[in-house]
Amino acid sequence: MAEPPRTIGDHGIIGDLETAALVARDATIDYLCWPSLDSPTIFAELLDAEKGGAFTLAPTLDRPERLQLYVPDTNVLLTRWMSEDGSAEVRDVMPLPDARVHPDRAARCLMRRVTVTRGRVRFTMRCAPRFDYAREVPTVTAADGGIRFTGHALALRLFASVPLATADDAATADFTLQTGESAWFVLGEDALACPDDKAVEQDMAATAAAWRDWTSRSSYTGRWREMMTRSALALKLLTSARHGSIAAAATFSLPEATGAGRNWDYRATWIRDASFTVYAFLRLGHVEEAEHFNSWAAKRVMAADPEHPIRIMYALDGSEAADEHELPHLAGYAGSRPVRIGNAAHAQTQLDIFGELLDSVYLSNKYGHAISHEGWQHVRGIVDHVIAHWQEPDAGIWEMRSAPRHFLHSRVMCWVALDRAIRLAHQRSLPAPLVAWAEARDAIVEDVWANFRHPEHGYFVQQRGGRELDAALLMMPLVRFVSSTDPVWLKTLDAIGSTLRDDGLVYRYCNADGLEGGEGAFTTCTFWYAECLARAGRMDEAQMILAKGMAYANSLGLFSEEVDQRGQPLGNYPQALTHLAFISAAYFIDRRLDPSYRPNWQP
Repeated sequence: MAEPPRTIGDHGIIGDLETAALVARDATIDYLCWPSLDSPTIFAELLDAEKGGAFTLAPTLDRPERLQLYVPDTNVLLTRWMSEDGSAEVRDVMPLPDARVHPDRAARCLMRRVTVTRGRVRFTMRCAPRFDYAREVPTVTAADGGIRFTGHALALRLFASVPLATADDAATADFTLQTGESAWFVLGEDALACPDDKAVEQDMAATAAAWRDWTSRSSYTGRWREMMTRSALALKLLTSARHGSIAAAATFSLPEATGAGRNWDYRATWIRDASFTVYAFLRLGHVEEAEHFNSWAAKRVMAADPEHPIRIMYALDGSEAADEHELPHLAGYAGSRPVRIGNAAHAQTQLDIFGELLDSVYLSNKYGHAISHEGWQHVRGIVDHVIAHWQEPDAGIWEMRSAPRHFLHSRVMCWVALDRAIRLAHQRSLPAPLVAWAEARDAIVEDVWANFRHPEHGYFVQQRGGRELDAALLMMPLVRFVSSTDPVWLKTLDAIGSTLRDDGLVYRYCNADGLEGGEGAFTTCTFWYAECLARAGRMDEAQMILAKGMAYANSLGLFSEEVDQRGQPLGNYPQALTHLAFISAAYFIDRRLDPSYRPNWQP
């Protein structure tokens, strides 16, 4: 297994609400899709150190210590080098759409400004984009005072405050700065005009101010506020300002186990993950993001056919999610092949998504705008679909690629779909066949209690008639299907703790799933487990598990999808599901620790 030059956790993230870049601790930008989050990469050295392409900026300092931090309450990233013979830092920004000081220079771009903070430091820069997932090496030419990268269907421009040269299909620079001196680089669309020092400074300052303004709208004032803010900022980076959709993660094909083949593309909007994100935004007071997503989701529902009222995932623009393909020319992170784009799971049946979607609709109606008449008709169509299909097997929340099964989590979320629709009808006095809906909802409850329990121990199990456990069962009290102190649930919680937990690590399941190779512990499940402990009144345990889960974040407070047994990040990054599960757990535990605290948002 090849050792990656930079680990998954050695990265911060910046973005402009249309795409996002990963910036490593050595200041290398080794991952960026352009122009959108789900577009082909222009930098993918994270997935192939030789072919992927990168934007490097390096000082010639002796054994520098490398540090990363965000400008407080923003997604403006600082990477610092500190050495006995000098120190410097680079500030990385992607200007936000509404934060450009000069609208006539509104081309989207990435800005990098390097400053020497002590001593005299020489730097080398190399910008080597590789278009179309590194399948195309662009032509590199000097043009209009900068460098133009020209490909078959894409062109980019690079401008700088220092002289640029070309070499080996890349733009390069070699320059020296004294204490207090700066240099900048701006890479962007072909329409980009060369800025000056003042324009770069103004756009950077305006973007930082825009991020601080967004952060200030949060209503959360409890414990772990800094981590909550960072999680909210990470989730915001995964939202599309143009469409309102929310990506599951910023990346594709980062492995669930290094050297193995569980490498998936998460740059799409999963109805499940995005609906959970709505829940997190509402808890923190960010109602606008919740309503924007629900507007996007409503368009998907209205455009769907009666047999499939909504798909499990979509492209960020709302079109059908891409089919799964392999990129054999890429070596993969740490030799983890195949590298995949698109996701075959988009064709699966996952019945739980209706529960997550209607839960988000219910909450948005409760804390935002009332549902329209047309929107309610489509909700009724979803409920009819759930009533007709809830007894069928599916692929489940974990998208197992084996034969469909009768998963308990899917049953529970079908119950949620019916329960939230009934509640919404009552609260808004909306017309509906409530008796029939209630009968179907109660039938699901009877089915769960009769058919999804261990034959000897009596606790809940992953699938009908089975014996295996599943960390997705931790959602049962969180969605109020079962009391958090019900004796059967407490036995289930203890069984999950003894079977799927390794100290602070919680695994999704331990039975066969139709795939080769293993995976790491699922960080989302750690926070679900912590919240379930708190809801059961086991506060000391809950706080300890929460603290251990928080430790799986990197130094910037960013969570990956999974972690290995050493606690090292695995999987796509940053992962929305983990950040929102942390928000939910921390929010509940904070409130339970301080009974006098009365937040504006009540679940």
